[in-house]
Amino acid sequence: MAALEGLIEALRRLPGVGQKSAQRMAYHLLQHDREGASNLARSLAEAVAEVRHCQRCNTFTEDPVCATCLDGARDGALLCVVETQADQAVLERTGSYHGYYFVLMGKLSPLDGVGARDIGLPALIERALDGLVQELVVATGFTAEGEVTAQVIAQALRPHGVKVTRLARGVPVGSELEYVDLGTIAHAYADRR
Repeated sequence: MAALEGLIEALRRLPGVGQKSAQRMAYHLLQHDREGASNLARSLAEAVAEVRHCQRCNTFTEDPVCATCLDGARDGALLCVVETQADQAVLERTGSYHGYYFVLMGKLSPLDGVGARDIGLPALIERALDGLVQELVVATGFTAEGEVTAQVIAQALRPHGVKVTRLARGVPVGSELEYVDLGTIAHAYADRR
């Protein structure tokens, strides 16, 4: 049963997957979907072998430089910094942003020992000071760590004349005020236009 235990332990490495969920997944794949299990194994091995980080923005790509960074139709004066590739994908799906990106390797978390070098902050600063970037849009999360990361980025770039802006916070479209949390309402009021 070493192979089964190894599979369960491997599945537990996924975020949000505990022991019982990993067991259910492993049992399902082995009992009901062996073809799917083989496909998953092949796809994972291929992705590990082929996918790397873009040399310019850190997103995932199979090439040295990703298609977004090679897109000459984008606005080179705009650089949006996000915490993860998933955050970049969400912004892209909005269709509202047409500049370039820089993907951090997470967010600063001094309590967890995650510092500036761990998330690629020196590379971001170098990219933002390339002479083309005029505005850096900070799109980190609105968690305590995301806010600290945003502040550190702004402080590092302020002396160099790069305009640093932050995504606005506010009331979600289609929501009723009585159901929105107080912190969101307070920030929406403070950031009103």
